[in-house]
Amino acid sequence: MTNVLIPIAVLAIMGLLFAIMLGQISTKFEVKIDETEEAVLNALPGANCGACGYPGCAGCAKAIAKGEAAVSSCVIGGPATTAAVASVMGVDATTTNEKMIAVVKCNGTCENAKDLYQYSGLDDCRAQIAMFGGKKACNYGCLGCGSCVKACKFDAIHMVDGVALVDREKCVGCEACFKTCPKNIIAMVPYKQQAIVKCSSHDKGKDVRANCKVGCIGCTICAKTYPEGFTMDNFLSKETIEENLDLSLLKQAAEKCPNKCIDIYE
Repeated sequence: MTNVLIPIAVLAIMGLLFAIMLGQISTKFEVKIDETEEAVLNALPGANCGACGYPGCAGCAKAIAKGEAAVSSCVIGGPATTAAVASVMGVDATTTNEKMIAVVKCNGTCENAKDLYQYSGLDDCRAQIAMFGGKKACNYGCLGCGSCVKACKFDAIHMVDGVALVDREKCVGCEACFKTCPKNIIAMVPYKQQAIVKCSSHDKGKDVRANCKVGCIGCTICAKTYPEGFTMDNFLSKETIEENLDLSLLKQAAEKCPNKCIDIYE
């Protein structure tokens, strides 16, 4: 009986010693979490999507707590999350609550725009553009391979008839598509923006007509109809990024556009 108890006692003593050692080690090497950082982390949605540019919500919270990132860094959380984080940080969030979304400034679908050749390479816009600038006759046209679609983690952009189209309601403004497009035809605009010129071409009207049925030809009709709503920049109409514009005048300008390349959102 004594021979059986001795090994048990030894094991018990060893277990106790190891427990004490582990307790001391954990105390010595304990990583203390900053209270502000923890509070910011609790205010974030916990999606760990990486759209903010940091490695998950913990990385974003750490950057915000250190003052290295804005309180509005969580793009998928929207105004509510921004307000919660701003409250933790003790700052005013009223100027950071405006939702931004991506828009593809091209409407050159398969039917509307001409191709120079049939592309059969990698299904990637960045690969296609290496082939003589891409298949589109218009140098400013969407290449249609969907690199922006692959970059979006929120299913907010899709290819429709050869052109990328953003779902305004799903877009969180993470800028992934904006940064991916090799043609630089994706812009970030306020969600409240009521008019969008769906063209990026700076070619003269004659060349635009030769390549696309719905491109801006630089006729200046929209700018003359509503100068506060549209300006001209090197043969291309540009919408004014401003609130409180006259919706009726924006609609008039869009209706007068001969190529119907202005979209209106109410």
